[in-house]
Formats: sequence, structure tokens, C-alpha cells
Amino acid sequence: MNQDVIFGINGPVVTVQNSRSFSMMEQVYVGNSRLVGEVIKISDQITTIQVYEETTGLRPGEPVYGTGAPMNILLGPGILDNIFDGIERPLKALEAADGAFIAKGTTVSLLDDQKEWDVTLTCKAGDRLSAGQIYATLPETPSITHKCMVPPGVEGEVIEVKPNGLYRLHDTIAVLKDGRGRIHELTLCQKWPIRNSRPIARREPPDVPLITGQRIIDTMFPIAKGGTAAIPGGFGTGKTMTQHQLAKWCDADIIIYVGCGERGNEMSQVLDEFSELVDPKSGRPMTDRTVLIANTSNMPVAAREASIYTGITLAEYYRDMGYHVAMMADSTSRWAEALREISGRLEEMPAEEGFPAYLPSRLADFYERAGRVQTLCGQEGSVSVIGAVSPQGGDFSEPVTQNTKRFTRCFWALDKSLAYARHYPAINWMTSYSEYFTDLDPWFEKNLGKDFIQYRTRINSILHEESQLMEIVKLIGADVLPDDQKLVIEVARVIRVGFLQQNAFHPDDTFVPLTKQKLMMKVILYLNKKARQLISASIPISRIIELGLFDKLATMKYDIPNDKLEMFDDYIKDIDTSIATLLDPNAAKTGAALPMPAGAKA
Repeated sequence: MNQDVIFGINGPVVTVQNSRSFSMMEQVYVGNSRLVGEVIKISDQITTIQVYEETTGLRPGEPVYGTGAPMNILLGPGILDNIFDGIERPLKALEAADGAFIAKGTTVSLLDDQKEWDVTLTCKAGDRLSAGQIYATLPETPSITHKCMVPPGVEGEVIEVKPNGLYRLHDTIAVLKDGRGRIHELTLCQKWPIRNSRPIARREPPDVPLITGQRIIDTMFPIAKGGTAAIPGGFGTGKTMTQHQLAKWCDADIIIYVGCGERGNEMSQVLDEFSELVDPKSGRPMTDRTVLIANTSNMPVAAREASIYTGITLAEYYRDMGYHVAMMADSTSRWAEALREISGRLEEMPAEEGFPAYLPSRLADFYERAGRVQTLCGQEGSVSVIGAVSPQGGDFSEPVTQNTKRFTRCFWALDKSLAYARHYPAINWMTSYSEYFTDLDPWFEKNLGKDFIQYRTRINSILHEESQLMEIVKLIGADVLPDDQKLVIEVARVIRVGFLQQNAFHPDDTFVPLTKQKLMMKVILYLNKKARQLISASIPISRIIELGLFDKLATMKYDIPNDKLEMFDDYIKDIDTSIATLLDPNAAKTGAALPMPAGAKA
């Protein structure tokens, strides 16, 4: 049989002529350096391979070796607190082998196969185990317990179990015998093809919110656990910063951060920052429950595509253990650009703006792997996917942004003008949206009361009313507006500055619990209602502003600690007292106050 050899080389695309050795999506090794590649196209005469490493120096005639298996990664303990490239090669091990620059064809163990883990077996001889069931546990990090699961497609009776103790990654700790008499040795790890979603028992409805502590997200545009969200924005609008905040504060158990085609200096900043972060839940380093996949813009372009699938496969693996996982993809636009480049080298017919015609289906395949599920081991887990989109020039009409909108239910549109005004998060409340309200409102009503939903609706209404009024103000100025409309603009300013704007560096403002978010809305709306009563009583808006209440509410996010929410009562009383003096100068002395709005509590 003739050895398959390289016929042509076009950047990361390599062709083999007259071969019948390979199957579609098979992992192969290309050239004498054994570069990792994947079969992406097969015709009668030509087999096309995309190579995930630099092809410089590769020559026609060099051999191509098949593996007989699809592109897969190793799943097991040692994933957390690690940094990988796009095809799950650990960067620390690569640095130890080759120095600061990755050498071509470098082969390292995907996970540390020499480290010993303290394993506790949870099964015994005679037990029947099916796919996804847990047969052993071990402490992967001080924060996360790793659960070894029976690989999908395997089931049978346990015929041998090793005692509890220290074992390495590939050591056999249990043996299964299936119905056909075949023996399956269970180790601490398993392999899985990255392009195939892992099996589940059933999907659950997205009716539990992913709490982030960011007011504009939790209150205005919430995302469910197992939900999908897009963060589109031009250069400098804060996509990476927003994802950092979500990674640090959201109530997911595990964070998968994929730097897909980002600039090297930006990715190194991410690595530095994450290594210094302290997990607010455990007080331990954030890296204990974080996986970083670094695939920078100067790395081989084909590896960008693989990095996205590697990240979502790792997320599904921990989801199957019963954990809630949040995956940050930064950015999917760079992934789409990689698809465009490979498609161009394959001479495929381009679609809009040169992107391949299959861009929507690839995006759909990726985002549809998110979800809250019942796992095969009977536990609940979820994968929430938050993808950043980097439209050129901030143009949201370009294909990647538009197609992403089709497959995500949250759209947090970052606004350049807000970012330049130092309003962070720079999420534009007029162009952003969430489609999870119907699913999540019962949870909010049960845990925070129906008035939370009412407050949110009223806040949103005021912001939209202000947007309409500002169009008039731009034309004729604010002086001609009646006092009730001037009040709308003033209250909207308090909402924008005091509620929607959030300081990531302030200890009490970087994360805000939902209860405090609700009370902040309540106080703002309480002042709005009281001021409207004054305007109805023919008291000019200028006198109401002179009380200083609007400025005071704009800074209450800093003045009220997260653990002293009773201080909101003082704000209510202060509003009553101050406003009473306008109606009757003697009211402040007697303690008289206007009646509070329905549903409000002092």
C-alpha cells in the first residue's frame, strides 16, 4: 500500500491526492514534523486537510498519517487551573518543553499523566453502571470535586474495583463487563470528539437566572442558566472587561474562558488578571475553578475554530458532573474570520462580505450546545454561553452580528459613545434586549416579589420616554419643556448614573445582590412619584431639584453597603421630610409626610 503524501500546500490548507485512507473530520498528522490536522473535504481525487499548526517549511511529498478517529480531546482531572492552546495542549508544558515559543509538531501529554490523585471509589463489585454514572470522585482543586463518569456508549456490571488511594490519569480503577461479554477498563479520563455534543437525559426549561451582580444585566436584560448571550461592540467598548466581570461574579460553578483570535497583548493581560483574581465565594484563587484557552491572532488561523469547540466540549464535560458552567468566547468574530480565510483558500463560493455560506449553521451548532439539562447521572447541570462579537467599525449590520442575533436570546449591545463617556458597562439600554423575561419572571416574582417586575417595567418606560424627549431637546432645547417632562429627564439621569452605571473597582458596586438592586429601583421610583405630586401641586421643578435629592440618589450605590440595606429606609424618610417642607414649611417640624405609593414600604 502506498504512503499518503502531501500534494499541495496553501497556508493552513494541505491536500493529498488519490487517497482512500481518510474519513471526513478524521484527525491526522501532517509531514515529518507530525503537525496536527483535520480532514475537512474529500473528493474523488483530492483529500483536503486543515492544519492546526504553522505550515512554514512543509514540503510536498512529506507523509500524512491517519489516526482513524475524529479530532478529540482528553477529559479528566487536571483541566482546571490550567491554560491550553486551541487544541488542548497545555501551554505550561509546551513552555517547559520548547521555551517561550511553541515549536512545530511538539507532542506533550494533554493532561499531566504523572500526577497522583486521591481517588475515592463510589461503586462496588456487582453494581450495574450505565453511561454517565459516577464511579469515582477526587478533589481536582480545593474548590471543585472531579467526578469520573462512565463514558457514553459504555454500560455493564462492575467485576473489579480497586481500593481507594492514589492513582495516575491512565491507571485502571474499575472494570466493567457489558452484556456481550466485552471488558471495559475505567480510568480517570476519557476522550471525546470536539465537534459532537455530549449526550444528556433531557433538557430543562431556562427558568433560573444566571445572577451576575451587574444591575443592567440582572434587572434589565437577564440571562438564564443555560442561556446564550451576545456582547457585540466596536474596539474599546469594553467587551473583554464585561466578560471579566461576568466570569468573576456570576453564580456559575466553573468558568471556561476562550480567547479566540484576540491580540496577544490582550490575552496576556487576561492571563495576568485571572491569576490574581480571588474567588469571592471561596476566598481562593479564581483559577481553582477556571480554564483558560489562549488562541491569539498570531497563532495558526485554523486553530481558532478548534478552540471554540474545545471550550464548549470542556464545558459540557463539567456540566455532565452536575456543575453550572459559564463559557466566555472572546471573540466569535475572529472565529468567523478564520472560517472565511479557510473557505477562501478552498475556493468556495463566498456569501455576504466574503463569509462562507455555512456561517449561520456553524454559529447555530455552537450556541445550541448551551442549555440547562438533566444529566445522565441524574443531576442538574448547565452550560451558559456568552460570546463577544467584534463588528468592524461597530457596524451591527454585518453578517456575524446579525447571524449571532438569530441564535442567542440576549443581546447586550455595547455603545461607543457610552464607553467614551466612561459609562460602564457600556450596554445601550435602547438597542439591547433579552428574550428570557417570560421564562424568568416567575422566578423573580417568587424570590423578589411581583413589585420587582413592576419596578423594572417602570424604569424601562422612563428610559424610553427620556430617549424620545431628548430628540426634542436636541432641536429646541430643554427650557421649553413642561415641568413633568423635565422631571422625566432628571429621573432618567438618576437611573443612568446611579443605577445602570456600575464601578467595577468599588468594593460595594462591583457586585450588587438582587435585593439591593430592587431597593435602589424602589427609592428612585418613590422619589419620582413624590416629585410628580409636587408638580401637580404647581411647585416648579427647579425647587424640587434644589432639594439635592436627585444627586443624593445618584450616589447611593456607593453610600449604602451591600450588607446594610436597612439604610434605604433612611432615604425614604429623607425624601418624605424634604418634600414635605416644600408643601408646608412647618411639616418638617411636625413630621407630616405625603402618603407613600402603593406597594412601597418605608
